[in-house]
Amino acid sequence: MTSATTIQPTPHDATSVGSRFLDDVLRGLSARRKTLPSKYFYDAEGSRLFEAICELPEYYVTRTETALLVDIAPELAAFVAGGAALVEFGSGASAKTRVILDASPQIDVYIGDFTGVLELPSAVQSRPIVGFFPGSTIGNFQPAEAEDFFRRVRALLGDGALFIVGADLAKAPEVLLPAYDDADGVTAAFNRNLLVRINRELGASLDVDAFEHRAVWNEAESRIEMHLVSSRDQTARIGSRAIVFIEGEVIHTENSHKYRPDAFEALVERGGWRVKTAWTSDAPSFGVFLLDTEGPEGIVVTSPMNVESSRSGGTS
Repeated sequence: MTSATTIQPTPHDATSVGSRFLDDVLRGLSARRKTLPSKYFYDAEGSRLFEAICELPEYYVTRTETALLVDIAPELAAFVAGGAALVEFGSGASAKTRVILDASPQIDVYIGDFTGVLELPSAVQSRPIVGFFPGSTIGNFQPAEAEDFFRRVRALLGDGALFIVGADLAKAPEVLLPAYDDADGVTAAFNRNLLVRINRELGASLDVDAFEHRAVWNEAESRIEMHLVSSRDQTARIGSRAIVFIEGEVIHTENSHKYRPDAFEALVERGGWRVKTAWTSDAPSFGVFLLDTEGPEGIVVTSPMNVESSRSGGTS
């Protein structure tokens, strides 16, 4: 059996978090092209709505990645040394993590969310390290940010580490767009909930109903963009500032990059890693990439059959 030790980062001071939230919102909404940081989606209601999104028929990402991980788990486990520590990055996709742990009894330490941690505990530093970053969360980063993230993870995990990364692959817009603009309006509610949170936590006066959800495919950047579009001229007070919106003006709230395998391989190489092996699902295509620090060994791509037919729960 796998023994599990979970270590969580120290929570930030609530006052400093609120001040940073206000600063980020004012900075984004005062820009020539208005933006809001997607990291603020996940209050309690946002997290609930995201879990609902993951169960929608249009949103293939979660079930496809989970099914792919189940299919390839024995192959992944064969690369992992005995006594390894699994370091998970992100919000904690427990169902996907359990797939890895159940297939890898040689992993005898599990370390939880390390998004805010700059150093591994001493008890782990002498062990083989395997990083895990599922959910295509890497796609939310701008390319330069993603490269920097890989570089920082490389420094954290050290020489000889492995890194398992899930990344959604580029595909037809008619498959992508419904995943971010579902028929039931759950994704729209998720997007607008960011405005609800700003009103609640920052005492703002945004008219949530006066913003429409819009998802677009940006071919040049190979990404889905989520926007909130002002349906009329309006002014909202946020903190001490009055923010003006004109009819049709856009707030850019999230990017979700979709990768070609060669582009993803180039990205991780710029961040100090190499693709050791990659697995892709049947359509709708999703990739799980096993990275190492040892230099090029040639990429091996396999395509398990019928992974889309196996629906599994879980977030991210």
